[in-house]
Amino acid sequence: MDFLNLMVFLLSVAGCCFGQKALPTGPVEGVLGKNVTFTTVVSPGDFLTVSWTFNGGSGPVAIVTHAPGGRNYGIGYEGKVSLNSSNGVLQLGPLTAKDSGEYTLNMINNMGIATTGETTLKVLEPVSAVTITSSLTEAVEINSTVVLTCTSKGSFLKYAWLNGSAPVVPDTHVTLSADSRNLTVSAVLRTDLAGPIYCAVSNSLEKEKSAPFNLTVHFGPENIAMTINPTGEIVKKGSNLTLTCLVKSSPAAQFKWIHNGVERKETHPTLVLANVDESQAGNITCMAFNAKTMRYLSAQVVKFTVIEAISSTKITSPTDTLVAGNSTASLKCSATTGTMVTRTWMKDGKPLLSSNRVNVSGDSSQVTIIPVQKEDSGEYKCLLTNAVNKEEATHKMVVNYGPEEVKVTGEDAVEITEPVRLNCVANSLPAATFVWRFNGTLTQVTSPDYVMEGAVYKNTGIYTCEATNAITGLTRSAAHLLSVKEEGALDEGLSDGAIAGIIIAVLVLVAAVIAGVVYMRRKQTVESPY
Repeated sequence: MDFLNLMVFLLSVAGCCFGQKALPTGPVEGVLGKNVTFTTVVSPGDFLTVSWTFNGGSGPVAIVTHAPGGRNYGIGYEGKVSLNSSNGVLQLGPLTAKDSGEYTLNMINNMGIATTGETTLKVLEPVSAVTITSSLTEAVEINSTVVLTCTSKGSFLKYAWLNGSAPVVPDTHVTLSADSRNLTVSAVLRTDLAGPIYCAVSNSLEKEKSAPFNLTVHFGPENIAMTINPTGEIVKKGSNLTLTCLVKSSPAAQFKWIHNGVERKETHPTLVLANVDESQAGNITCMAFNAKTMRYLSAQVVKFTVIEAISSTKITSPTDTLVAGNSTASLKCSATTGTMVTRTWMKDGKPLLSSNRVNVSGDSSQVTIIPVQKEDSGEYKCLLTNAVNKEEATHKMVVNYGPEEVKVTGEDAVEITEPVRLNCVANSLPAATFVWRFNGTLTQVTSPDYVMEGAVYKNTGIYTCEATNAITGLTRSAAHLLSVKEEGALDEGLSDGAIAGIIIAVLVLVAAVIAGVVYMRRKQTVESPY
């Protein structure tokens, strides 16, 4: 028996007979391939001998012995252990599976008192290769049950599941197996495994987590809606109508378009009806289909009407010349294309209403004025509207009238050699032409003004202005009495006899002028209301 084994035997006997507790309660656990430290409950001091032995089931084997003669290592332990001789702490490693077993410490101090202790070492396989496997590669919401299994290498393992960073909490459709290796989700929802999901595996010394796991859960179609652009139920003929089908679905839905009960060939979520016409009006809807869930969903039916826009609006008006009191005017409003919904007539910016002379037809397509009067002149506007646009046309109506309100202004009396200016005015459309008569005799003056540079006595008399409208064929006149007096006469005034004489003369002349005008009017060929 060599010295080391002899010491092992003697110390074993001594420890058996005189030992005091040197080690904490075990067992001690270590990880395969890593170091482990055997701590003691011994206060540091001077010890004569310190010895560690190992029993793996085949009897005690020396690990290391510290004695006055030096330090001796058992076979295979040199370089694998480190001993603190002051308190007996031993570090062993790297560990192998064969290092599992019973370890004994024997310590004798200078007083010959022995301290001993025993403990057990469990060498644990490290946690590694944590993996999640799924019973399904993809699932259908509500329809599928998913079982996730966690596998790992290692010893004395415990399992836990995480959804993101939060623990998975079992409920009515999420359950765990007894050892927590299996996570079962019944009637799976898209939010159940949105995660990512992790499997956390641990033993008393280590903890490892799997790679993130995400399971595709197919759902839908749901929340379907359809948009239409331009918006509204009325569409302008010739425009483009864009319809878009919106839906939530995983995977992306496939689409069908049903137009007036007939399935169209387009399968995209957006449908463009280009250059629409009345034949395309009606009902349209989209249908979404999920090839994984095998579910269909239809959007609410959209109804639309196609209306042609109004264009080339015009007012048809009489071509004849209109004369107040004699003529009838008929205005017709129409458009080359489009559906007219409303017609509105305006005159000079104000609504045109029916009256005893003005008649607006029931459909407002025509306005008839019988007879026209001068106040009917102005701008007429016809406004056509429908649901997609509006257009207007204007017409300027001219009603010829007059002359009316003929009036002569100027001096009633002047002194000899004084200038004279008489002015004749008349309301007339077109403007009247003028002639002047002196005491019933036609003069050569044809302007509104009758001018004399210096009056003479023979200029005393009645001046008659005759205004004529070439369109209406009417003539109206007004007379003016002018008296030419000697110089200074106007300052002295007239005697009662002179005034009476002048009045008598004026009355005679006026009567003569009126008789002449009546004679002339009887020769007129145009009948006038004036």
